[in-house]
Amino acid sequence: MPGSIDLHTHSSVSDGTETPTELVRAAVAAGLGTVAITDHDSTAGWQEAFAAASGTGLTVIPGMELSTNYGPASVHMLAYLFDPTDATVVAETARIRDGRLHRAERIVERIAADYDITWADVLAQSVDGGTLGRPHIADALVAKGLVSDRSAAFESILHWRSGYYEKYYAPSPLEGVRMIVAAGGVPVLAHPATHGRYRVIEEHAIAELVAAGLFGLEIHHRDNTEDGKVRLYELAAKYDLVVTGSSDYHGEGKPNRLAENTTEPEALARIVAAGSGSAPYRG
Repeated sequence: MPGSIDLHTHSSVSDGTETPTELVRAAVAAGLGTVAITDHDSTAGWQEAFAAASGTGLTVIPGMELSTNYGPASVHMLAYLFDPTDATVVAETARIRDGRLHRAERIVERIAADYDITWADVLAQSVDGGTLGRPHIADALVAKGLVSDRSAAFESILHWRSGYYEKYYAPSPLEGVRMIVAAGGVPVLAHPATHGRYRVIEEHAIAELVAAGLFGLEIHHRDNTEDGKVRLYELAAKYDLVVTGSSDYHGEGKPNRLAENTTEPEALARIVAAGSGSAPYRG
């Protein structure tokens, strides 16, 4: 699998701005050899991405970014090569998406008391069957001219301190790891030392996740702090966790660019060898 490896990207199935086909084309144009499609709580983009990659030489790793809650914090778990038909995965991700949807409706209702925005405006920014959430509210705010871009929306109206924010249902990280492993998948903790967090997840919690099957840490990510990366490397070495690097690409939804952070071939080989629920698609 020659070429750079980017294991964290989003399409319009969740909160990216490009369809799975457009995402694959962008990955090829960026010179990637391997890309993972990891939409939030959804596998709906897999087949389209595989079809788009056919004949391109691009390898597509089927994946997902699973939402979990750790105390007051939202923690994301990248899941690779799991069985998308696993009954627990199907039921739990449907519950998460439903929770996001109704939470988004309530947020919009609160915002609408102060700003000119409706639920129809938000729906116009989403894809049927996709994972709808705050990024789509942000896009609606941009479309209405209330903010300049997504980043401005999250720094103001959609900030958790704004008074409009509400948490949504998600399993614990431990439940998430167990579910992914039971479905034949490979769980990797996404950007665990991002700006705004006071510290990396406590070691006792990491140890518990490792015992349940946590396989890796996404260390090379623009949102991880430098101090946090140092600590993550220590944890990866202590618990023999694979180290990944990714762009967390969202098309025009975020400034992140494909291949700005990448994963070493040896790390990908370990992930592929551990996954048994689905297989890489080699285009």
